[in-house]
Amino acid sequence: MTAGRGRALPGRALPGRALPGRALRQMASRPLAVASAAWLVLVVVAAAGASSLAPYGPQATDLAHVMSGPTAAHWLGTDRLGRDVLSRLMFGGQVTLLGVAEALVVFAGLGITLGLAAGFAGGWTDRLIARFGDLVLALPGIIVLLMVLAVYPGSELAAMIALGAISCPVLLRVVRGATLAIRGELYITAARLSGLTGPRIVWRHVLPRLAGPVIVQLSLFAATALLAQSALSFLGLSTPEAQGPSWGNMVGEASTVVSQDPWLLVPSGGALALTVMAFGLLGDAVRDVTAGRHLAPPVRVRPVRAPSKPMPGRPKGRAPGTAPAGGSMLSVRGLTIAFGDLVVVRDVGFDLSPGEALGIVGESGCGKSVTVRSLLGLLPGGGRVTAGSALFAGRDLAAASERDFRRVRGSMIGLVSQEPASGLDPSFRIGSQLAEVIRRHAPLSRGQARARAAELLAQVNLPPGTLARYPHELSGGMAQRVSIALALAPGPRLLIADEPTTALDVTVQAEILGLLRDLREQTGMAMILVTHDWGVLADLCDRAIVMYAGQVVEEAAVGDIYASPRHPYTEGLLAANPHRTPAGGVLPAIPGTVPPPSAWPAGCGFRPRCQYATDACAGGPVPMTAAGPGRLVRCIHADTLVARR
Repeated sequence: MTAGRGRALPGRALPGRALPGRALRQMASRPLAVASAAWLVLVVVAAAGASSLAPYGPQATDLAHVMSGPTAAHWLGTDRLGRDVLSRLMFGGQVTLLGVAEALVVFAGLGITLGLAAGFAGGWTDRLIARFGDLVLALPGIIVLLMVLAVYPGSELAAMIALGAISCPVLLRVVRGATLAIRGELYITAARLSGLTGPRIVWRHVLPRLAGPVIVQLSLFAATALLAQSALSFLGLSTPEAQGPSWGNMVGEASTVVSQDPWLLVPSGGALALTVMAFGLLGDAVRDVTAGRHLAPPVRVRPVRAPSKPMPGRPKGRAPGTAPAGGSMLSVRGLTIAFGDLVVVRDVGFDLSPGEALGIVGESGCGKSVTVRSLLGLLPGGGRVTAGSALFAGRDLAAASERDFRRVRGSMIGLVSQEPASGLDPSFRIGSQLAEVIRRHAPLSRGQARARAAELLAQVNLPPGTLARYPHELSGGMAQRVSIALALAPGPRLLIADEPTTALDVTVQAEILGLLRDLREQTGMAMILVTHDWGVLADLCDRAIVMYAGQVVEEAAVGDIYASPRHPYTEGLLAANPHRTPAGGVLPAIPGTVPPPSAWPAGCGFRPRCQYATDACAGGPVPMTAAGPGRLVRCIHADTLVARR
């Protein structure tokens, strides 16, 4: 098999840690960003090393040169007491930058923590934190600072903590909004399916994506905190002169002698202005780079179906609703799913034996994906199981809690979706993502996990070099193989494949189908395949269930369904299969469309589109009945359909 075939995956604008080398190169190409970063580094180094680098002490006086202006002995001149301005700026930077750092720690700690909690947890946690943020924003900041300084006179630490606390809702809202968007990404769902805990997902897959907007907000707040600290020092409300110089009290001192020596305002005021500008310009540069303006535009992958031939020679399935030989691995009974008051899946039931492959087929909107995703606790917002059971490994998945699902996802049940690129975190290399899942389920070292990751890639016919690639560097077929490797990493007993070949071209579709078939034979795992393609169904599955309007309308062995469908809907789907239409013939189509759940007809759901429908079809719910050995059908005209054939 050729692993590299298929179209390349879309390039995407990746915030945060995405493409770090490229982001740094873009930053380096911006002169203002480089100058701003260089100035901030210079200021930090000068302040941190003031004791060693400053030519004089902060209080050392030279009474022979008072307000001398720049000279060889005093590069930035002296103040009204003959103290060296450059030395005082360097020592004053310690106090000023320390105050900024104190405010930043509080601002970032509260804003990021609360924003992540609100955005990722949602529900009442989100509402409670959002109300807290609104309440804090409603407080007048200057009044709060003055109250704090009234209680703790001259305490810069108290003032900066208060400033960070009352400003944190700004960052909270940014982080919450970004987290809400990231939480909906499929790779977050994939991480949950791999068995990762909520805190681990937040730390590993959410927080790195927030780096861009968080850095922007931190840089802007740093400028605000610098101005606030300097203003308080200027007014004499914090950091008294007796405790050492700060840029704010240096500006205040220079303002008292501005008529005698205007120069004194230039060094202190210039340092403040340049530092504030540097914070702002650096934040703008980070925002532009992380917004992905220079990244490749997205390229969409168009689905192409593979012309697979039916294989009616598959062994016949067991009688639906009866215990299979060796017992059922999964037993679903009366499964009903609703969104609010709207029922979308009704009374679904089937059994799955160990090692068996079950296909679920039907048009879009029939409830196939919703049914299988309910088995993993992955129903979209508002969806819930309202009735029925789904027994698996001693647990009822229909009534399982999130904690129960965390024990099942990944380790016992794996999922392969139709959009493999969306299930991979674009911020990390393939090897890192595989190793993370492996170490979550087995006590291995990093080296052992990486070796196991290479084994998994070999199992899905990918070279070891794939470990060092990012998701955007993979073709569609390679990404789907990686997705399968991730699902196989914990050694699941059941693999759910939801349209795994829809977004792939013809050649790669055939390769992925062959890979799934081989893996099933090698590992002995059971499989549930959701598909629209009858050729795929025949190629991989032993049994099939046909769904329409949220109900199972027929269940039988794949060979039996191909040879003799017993439900009019199944007959129509098979007739519309282009692989069964003679060359040059007209492709039949089922009239009408699948009705939405709110418009399901009374009685048989297929009645408005059925050529065999009679008044009796509207008389009430149609039960599933036996239609021969090993098959069930939901139709009162099943015998008529066979007789007319």
